[in-house]
Amino acid sequence: MLLENKQVAIIGAGPGGLTLARLLQIKGVNVKVYERDVNKDARVQGSPLDMHENSGWQAIRKADLVEAFTKNVRQNADKKIIINEKAEIIYSDHNHIMIKGSEPEVSRPEIDRGALRRIFLDSLAPETVVWDSHFISMEKQNEGWLLNLKNGASVYADLVVGADGANSKIRPYITDIKAFYSGITMLEINIQNAKEVTPHIYKLLNGGKVMAFGDGKNVLGGQKFIGGLGFYISFKQDENWVANSSLDFYNKAQLLEWFKKEYSDWSSIWYGIFEHMEIPAIPRPIYCMPLDQTWESKPDVTLLGDAAHVMPPFAGEGANTSMFDALELNEFLTSGQFDTLREAISTYEFNMRKRASAAAKQSLENGEHMHSAGAMEKMLHAFGIK
Repeated sequence: MLLENKQVAIIGAGPGGLTLARLLQIKGVNVKVYERDVNKDARVQGSPLDMHENSGWQAIRKADLVEAFTKNVRQNADKKIIINEKAEIIYSDHNHIMIKGSEPEVSRPEIDRGALRRIFLDSLAPETVVWDSHFISMEKQNEGWLLNLKNGASVYADLVVGADGANSKIRPYITDIKAFYSGITMLEINIQNAKEVTPHIYKLLNGGKVMAFGDGKNVLGGQKFIGGLGFYISFKQDENWVANSSLDFYNKAQLLEWFKKEYSDWSSIWYGIFEHMEIPAIPRPIYCMPLDQTWESKPDVTLLGDAAHVMPPFAGEGANTSMFDALELNEFLTSGQFDTLREAISTYEFNMRKRASAAAKQSLENGEHMHSAGAMEKMLHAFGIK
């Protein structure tokens, strides 16, 4: 096996990094995951993840974690309500039965990010994840790399896998290609104790998600943590809008006035999310890697997930492509079908870029449809709703 007696270092304990660590350990590979979080409970986890049948869900099966995953599926989180600017319900699928048998019946079961992380952490050998290990830099040493961490430690690895997200510090060691701005910005707003403070919105979601489409603007929301809701106010703007808007993202009243002006035709039902939001609101310009990116593969370092192919979230492919990256990279590294690490990594990266390009193209197209005139009709068609 190509990784026999070699040490693998994965940078980042997100879904992709942990999936790869689990799969490599099943094959007996020596692997460590270096994560900047102080401990497993340090990070506030984001929106639930929906696992797609041929990517994320396939990785769960290969990792032998179906039973643990199924026990943690969030009931009804896959359900959606589609409404217009006036908060009139255009479509709802809340009458669909969620669970049947030993696996989720739906093709895209959802799970909290924290629960998914816990499942993978529990499956790994003790001390596989090295917490409070913020990657700073690395330099060539022997046939591998010496990794320098912010806590002062330095560790050696024969193979380094960058699973450290959109702002990857591993990526520059492989390519200087950078992401481009998609033209869309999202304003993230979170609400604690939503059932008590915004009961009308909480009731509207009914444990699932809401998608409100207008002409060029959207409000997207769903369950985000116990008792909480998360929303994304989504719109087209200049790349420098955050800096040039003069908005104070800690000022609820100012943000509400901005919403009333920019979403002037929209229902007042949304005012409550600004009045009861956790501060600050978080502006998120949406970026995407070029669809035709390529680079010369190396024998001792590679990328997966957003580090390799950050894309807009409008097809729900981010975590799923990351986990499938891990699935395929593990297969190529451990199956014995390649003679060298460079050959295995080169084949993986070629396939990965091709898959990611298709997913990113779909995400970009969905984003355009969602933020254009006639968005409601276009999105109903995209969902296959007559």
